[in-house]
This record gives sequence, C-alpha cells and structure tokens, in this order.
Amino acid sequence: MNIIIHRGAKEIGGSCVEIISAGERILIDLGLPLDAGENDKKYLPNVSGLDGKDKFLLCVIISHPHLDHFGLISHISAQLPVIMGKDARRIITAAAPFMPGNQKPPADGLNLENEIPFTIGPFKITPYLMDHSGYDAYSLMIEADGKRVFYSGDFRTHGRKAKLTNKLIDNPPKDIDVLLMEGTSLARINDDVVFPKESEIEEQFREVFEKTKGISLVHTSAQNIDRIVSIFRACKKSKKTLVLDLYSAAILEATGNENIPQSDWPKIAVYIPQSQRVMILKRKWFDLLERHSKNRIFIENMQEIASDYVMLFRGLHIRDLTKAGLTKDAVYIYSQWEGYWEREEFRYIREWIKEQDIPKINIHTSGHASPSDLKKYADAINPKRLIPIHTFEPEKYKELFRNVEIYLDGEVIEV
Repeated sequence: MNIIIHRGAKEIGGSCVEIISAGERILIDLGLPLDAGENDKKYLPNVSGLDGKDKFLLCVIISHPHLDHFGLISHISAQLPVIMGKDARRIITAAAPFMPGNQKPPADGLNLENEIPFTIGPFKITPYLMDHSGYDAYSLMIEADGKRVFYSGDFRTHGRKAKLTNKLIDNPPKDIDVLLMEGTSLARINDDVVFPKESEIEEQFREVFEKTKGISLVHTSAQNIDRIVSIFRACKKSKKTLVLDLYSAAILEATGNENIPQSDWPKIAVYIPQSQRVMILKRKWFDLLERHSKNRIFIENMQEIASDYVMLFRGLHIRDLTKAGLTKDAVYIYSQWEGYWEREEFRYIREWIKEQDIPKINIHTSGHASPSDLKKYADAINPKRLIPIHTFEPEKYKELFRNVEIYLDGEVIEV
C-alpha cells in the first residue's frame, strides 16, 4: 500500500490523500484550498480518473462536510462514487442551491456509518464518528496488503460530541502502521492552551443576550451545528427568540436529527431577507419556503421589541436591518475563526458595523483539537509512523509526538 498526500502536507485546507493498493486507488477528501479565490476546477489535484475515465480510481471518500475537505467534488465526474456520511450528504445537498457558482450535490455512493466497515476493491475501510464543528465527521481506518493506515480527519474533544472522540482514545484500533493526523491548532496557539468547551460558549452567549438592549446578531456558520445548539440554548435561558433565514432552516432540517433545533420549534422564527425572497421567486423554491413558514416573521415583528430576538446573521441581512432601523442598540457577535475576519470578503461587514456604531464581541471555540488533545489522540493510536497533515507546522510535530515522518505534497509514501 502506498500513500500520496496531494494537498495538505504543509497547509490547512484543500485536503486530498490518495491511497493505492494493487494498482487500485481511493481518494480521501477533495477539498477547496482555504486561500482559493473561487471554487474553480483549476484547484483539482493531478489525480488520474477524476473525469470518470480511469476504472482504477474507485471512489472519493469525504470525511466531513467542510469545503476544505469536499469543496471540489462539483468538478469531478458524476460517474465517480462519492462516499460520505448520510447526514453530511443531506447537508451538502441542502446547501448547494444557496452557494455561489456551480455547486452541485455529491454523486451517489455508500454512506459512512460509525464503526461499520465496508470493502471497496482491495480496501477495507472502517469509519469512526468524531467530535468536530463539522457535522457527521469521521476518522477513517484503511486496511490493505496487511497494513493499516489511520486518517484522523478533523476532530476535537471539547464540543457537544466529545464522548465520541474520547471513546476512540479510550478504545483505539490496534496495530496502526501509519497515522495521518491533523494539526490545525499547532500554528495558532501555544502548546499549553486549552480551548473553551461548547458549554462554556453557551454561557457566554447567554450573558451577552441578557445585557443587549437591541437585537443580537450572531455571525456563525449555519453548518456549525454544535454552535447553533449553543446559541439556541442560550436563547432559551435568556428568553429570546432565535431567528433563522431560509438557508439555516434548510441546513438544520438536513441533519435529520429531531434533537437539533428546527424552524417549527417554539422560540424559533424564520425571517426571509429581501435577497432570499428574490431567490425564492427566481428559482421557484415555494415548497421549501412552505416547509419553513410555520414560524415565519417579518421585519415589523422584530421592530416591535428588538431585544427579544437573536438573529443568525449573514451579510445578506445588512440591507434589511439598516432600512428597518434595527442597528440601534444592536450587538454583533463574531463566532468563527478569527482568521476569516481580516479577509477582503469581510470588509463590507467591518465597515458596516463601524458605520452603524455596532459593537463587536468575539465568542468562539475551535473546531479542532488542542495540542494536548492531539497528543492524547496520537498516544492512543500509537502508530509505527505519524505523518503530519492539515497543518502549517509539520516540523512542530517532532517536538510533541513520537515516530514522526514529514513528507511533501506529491511524494509517494510506502507503507
């Protein structure tokens, strides 16, 4: 068995790993690089068979539904099976119509199920459901030629599904020859830093919501389901109503989880901003709108007592909020990785909150493991060889972990 890291040996995002046995191949992840200016096929790695014409490329396996792991699947042949969690597939499919460009739903393929192994060609693959800010995220064990490769995917131990990662750490698979392990946090924080738990984030939201005299605007990803749960729980504690748009309502519906907040729940409302109303008419999304209209509200409802509402904010809300005067006494809560904030695409939001004199508050915790949790994970897996991936600091691995070997993108790694 051989491994080729096509992208990710020395960067975060754009992940793509090829695994080869007996001439047959699988790809794990096919992500869009974080610094990609657009979702363009020019970012596809140089892998034979993405056009569906090479029978030896058996499938693409997506570890979880974050763009930096699946974003390029729109540019591959529909004949190439795409394997992922069934909830992840629904989320990507629900999100696709709202995305800019020609984002397409994933091609058909098997569904990953926690600890249920499956075989494709010479490969036996066992998925392990993990705690991550991306919903339905998996680590993967790949077996072939008497060897075992373990792909960590993205994971953490401080979210609402921490018990999943801890279960793997407590009962790890044995005899792992190679561990491909993410190290996102190694370039961002000191080794002794511990990330806040999602439950602590919930309490921070509650405190802000209770003090805010106007509407609370929370800027987070609708696909960060743990964060949406934290926000909703904080809303309930502070007696606020959580306001979704049609996109976030569709994403929550796509989880298929009746324990996840939904648009028809009490203390949840759906507001359709003007730009989405135009999209509904243009694309005839009347069935989608009807499914999420039970608790629909209008701008006048929020104008009555603005402090009663917490909105899952996106840039498309700016026009409506400004026109309605809902910026008075509002607070903007940024709940994403701080690295996004300084990018050019956020400039208009930075300028808007400054112009409207809206204070910015940061409430966030990472979707990735801290250095100490990475060490626990690596110690538990106890691989014969540990190879850095999904990191800007591969050299730092040697300071923290045993049996580290560093490779470049495109190198053939013999297992």
